[in-house]
Amino acid sequence: MTNSLLQIENKALKEQVAQLQLQVKQLQLELKSLRELKNIKSGTSTTQEHTDITVSGGMQSKRFKMVTVLFSSIKGFNQLQDSKNAQELIDELDTLYFEFDAIVEQYNIKKIKSLGDTYMCAGGIPQKNRTNPIEVVLSAMQILDLLRRKKQDNSARIWDICMGIHTGPVQATISGKKSISYDLKGDAANIASRIEAYSTPGKIIISDMTYEFVRDFFICDKIGGLPVKYTGVIDMYEVIGFKPKFSDDDLLVIPNERFKLKLTLVRFADLEEYILNRLEKELPQYLYYHNVKHTMDVLIGVEVIGVAENVNEEELLLLKTAALFHDMGQIVQSKGHEEISCKYARDILPHYEYSQKHIDAICELIMATQLPPNPQNLLQKIMCDSDLDYLGRSDFIPVSDTLYDELHYQNIITNKNDWNKLQISFISKHQYFTNFAQNNREVNKQNQIKRLMELIKE
Repeated sequence: MTNSLLQIENKALKEQVAQLQLQVKQLQLELKSLRELKNIKSGTSTTQEHTDITVSGGMQSKRFKMVTVLFSSIKGFNQLQDSKNAQELIDELDTLYFEFDAIVEQYNIKKIKSLGDTYMCAGGIPQKNRTNPIEVVLSAMQILDLLRRKKQDNSARIWDICMGIHTGPVQATISGKKSISYDLKGDAANIASRIEAYSTPGKIIISDMTYEFVRDFFICDKIGGLPVKYTGVIDMYEVIGFKPKFSDDDLLVIPNERFKLKLTLVRFADLEEYILNRLEKELPQYLYYHNVKHTMDVLIGVEVIGVAENVNEEELLLLKTAALFHDMGQIVQSKGHEEISCKYARDILPHYEYSQKHIDAICELIMATQLPPNPQNLLQKIMCDSDLDYLGRSDFIPVSDTLYDELHYQNIITNKNDWNKLQISFISKHQYFTNFAQNNREVNKQNQIKRLMELIKE
């Protein structure tokens, strides 16, 4: 075999090895992503807002800063001792608690205990989130609606329930491996219990702390104050129902699409923190341009341009989410990273209650950032203009220098002179699509061409 043939085969083998190594890396990153997604549900993520205290005897104690506790008690349970069918009633109560479990589970709320006539659950534990006060109130409303329907169809003993809800810090003792259980102590648990003792059957009573988090979503009536040792008097409110704009039914107990959108907007802050943390840790260090700063630039850009172009709340949410994900695929590789970014979005967004319709629209926005840009609608135009916003900004030179450093590291560009020529060619062909960008970036973009021409050495 000639040397030339050996060289060709050697080159082909090296390419196959490189491709296999890339596939292994992608599989490893996908496995890591799946573990992270599992952590969103299980609460074992390293970004939890808690403080470890002790670990002993198979139990771990942690302090959480913001947890919403629902403490409730079933009324009528004490009649069991006078009943001839006590076991039947206990079985009925167990069934009721099982239905409670199904309600709270859909909001990622952890059941703490159900003992006798007491049922206790908590949101924001073990995984922190900003929406747990809202979600605990939602669970309480569904529990009341469940009991209301049972009364109407007379299918079971008519149980009543008293509820108290408070948001605050707790100390949680965590035990078990396969079946994890929590024992809560601290202000949130104690005050929720005190409020429940004060409340009356069939009403959802919340503290002023919880009220501050949910007031934009629900109608709440102030009902008085509760003296609490070492704290003072805590104002209490009764949750009446959704605000009229967030519910289309007469009883104001069924949320509409506007409410779901508003809640997703609140959840976005948790999603943003999660994605930016991952980008900070997982993006290759040589990505001097396609890094967290660029993602933040695009995130700000879609909001500024989106507002200027009069998009609505739902459209702005789609834009901001697409901006957050649009370069996540760079974790795996630069070539074709948009498709990988879409895969990340499809894996992660369902855990933040995004609909399939919204996820599809977000992926279309991500794919619109492929070069050369060819946006088909206003949102895609906003996305493309935000992605290349720096071309018409005063900080163009330092930003473009980071892109040069990134490409130079990968041996795609070898010297600054060639880079400046390439930039002139790219900017000359580039166009902005939105009115905002055309009015605020186009003139400055033309000035960049003049500045670059001055830097070129023939």
